[in-house]
Amino acid sequence: MFVGFGYDVHRFKKSRKLFLGGVKISDTNGLDGHSDADVLVHALMDSLLGAAGENDIGHFFPTNDDRYKGISSIELLKIVVKTLKKKKFKIINTDMTIVAEKPKIYPYIDQMKDILSKTMGISKARIAIKATTNEKMGFIGRGEGICAMAVASLKK
Repeated sequence: MFVGFGYDVHRFKKSRKLFLGGVKISDTNGLDGHSDADVLVHALMDSLLGAAGENDIGHFFPTNDDRYKGISSIELLKIVVKTLKKKKFKIINTDMTIVAEKPKIYPYIDQMKDILSKTMGISKARIAIKATTNEKMGFIGRGEGICAMAVASLKK
C-alpha cells in the first residue's frame, strides 16, 4: 500500500465562481488561482501523486502554462488518474478535510462524492469529505480563504 498527503490553500477573490470537489457552490467570492482554484481537488491530486512517488501538481500543471488557465480541476484530476493507471496504481481510498468559515460545506458533500467517485473510478464509500472551521483564527478564520487537506492510499 502507498499513502500520500496533499494540502492546498487559496484566498477568496470577488467575481469568481467557487468550486469545491468539482461542485459549483457560488457565482461570487470564488477562489483565486490559475485554474478554477478548487482547493479540495488540488489537495486530492497532490495526495494521489505523492502516494505514487510523483511530483506535485505544480510540476504537472504549471501556472505559467496557459493550457490550464481557468480549467476545471476535475479535468486535471482525470489526467492524474490516467497517470496513476499508466504506472499500474489503483486508488483504494481518500480522506479529505476542507477548512473554511464560509460557506457551509455539508449540503454539497454527497454531490462532491458523486463527481469524485466517477472521476477516480472508485466507490463513494471509499471517499470521505469532512468540513470544519478555523474557529475565527488566522486568515481562514477571518474569511480570507479556504484550505483543504487530503490523504490517499493506492495499491500497485
